[in-house]
Amino acid sequence: MIHVLIIDDEDNLRRLLSRVVELEGYQVTQASCIKDGLAVLQKETIYVVITDVKLPDGNGVELTARIKRDFPATEIIVLTAYGTIEDGVRAMKNGAFDYLTKGDHQEKLIPLLSKAADKAVLQHRVLSLERKLQRLFGFENILGESTLLKQCVALAKKVAATNTTVLLLGETGTGKEVFAQAIHYE
Repeated sequence: MIHVLIIDDEDNLRRLLSRVVELEGYQVTQASCIKDGLAVLQKETIYVVITDVKLPDGNGVELTARIKRDFPATEIIVLTAYGTIEDGVRAMKNGAFDYLTKGDHQEKLIPLLSKAADKAVLQHRVLSLERKLQRLFGFENILGESTLLKQCVALAKKVAATNTTVLLLGETGTGKEVFAQAIHYE
């Protein structure tokens, strides 16, 4: 089930919004401030955050940048009663999926939430697959404690960060393919 976090300091609006989103089949968690919202994000896998701009302990537009930095697969819809073009542009630059003003949001929010959730699901899948590939083919899979092997891994890590062709030489069974996979997936 797709988990949505609603951060708004207006209790009645937050509860109403939560009920509407729950009726659409989403799991909803509520928070009344940034601090509580970030605590939820640390504990739960949240796919979409709906946040107000004016919160008691900060600004939802600035929160957007922090969420995208710490939880890049999570999508954010910024919802405000005091919409300005400047805030809208900043929210989008900070990584918001969309920016809505309260009053206009009734008909637009659920379709936007659906699109944001679809995108977040795909992003979570991509991150999960990247982690699996890293575990399967990353440098952590190269076993050994010798100084020479550690030097080879360090050199391979440097090469992996570049866009160049690499020729690996060595006798059969020395791990050339393991190094090649690690360089490729790094």
